[in-house]
Amino acid sequence: MRIFLRTVDLLAEGAGWLFFAVGAMLAYEVVMRYFFNAPTIWAEELARLAQVWATWLAAAHLLRSRRLIAVGVLQSRLSIHWRRLVSFFNLLVIATFSATAVFYGLLLLEDSLKLGRRTATMLDLPLWLAQAAVPLGCTLLFLQCVVEMLRLFRDPGAELSFSGEAE
Repeated sequence: MRIFLRTVDLLAEGAGWLFFAVGAMLAYEVVMRYFFNAPTIWAEELARLAQVWATWLAAAHLLRSRRLIAVGVLQSRLSIHWRRLVSFFNLLVIATFSATAVFYGLLLLEDSLKLGRRTATMLDLPLWLAQAAVPLGCTLLFLQCVVEMLRLFRDPGAELSFSGEAE
């Protein structure tokens, strides 16, 4: 389990650098386009690709650090037993979404590989480059859900809130 958690942390760190790269590519494009009247053909598409990968790779880390969006007004008023059950249900919903996204994402990825689909841009990149982020990111998110479900019932001091604030 430690290897998995370390992998998720490394991917989240990589996702952070990808977000930085998105900003750098878009800033470069703005400077080239508006100051030098020399737009690029690559910056916007590669920035979009990097953003897709960064978003999906960061999802499991966000769950682990309890930084997902949540409404905790009612949950904070519940007893510890009910908060654990609500947290478990939340994790179950996320895991179900993740498993569904992996299944359909793999079908879409297989279809794109089989048909040789490409982006409709000047770079003409294979579409699977962007599509592969969804099943990989959702697989990591699903596994993180399983880890968090186990943590809920094995660790009495486990953080129960999804609000990102300590209890």
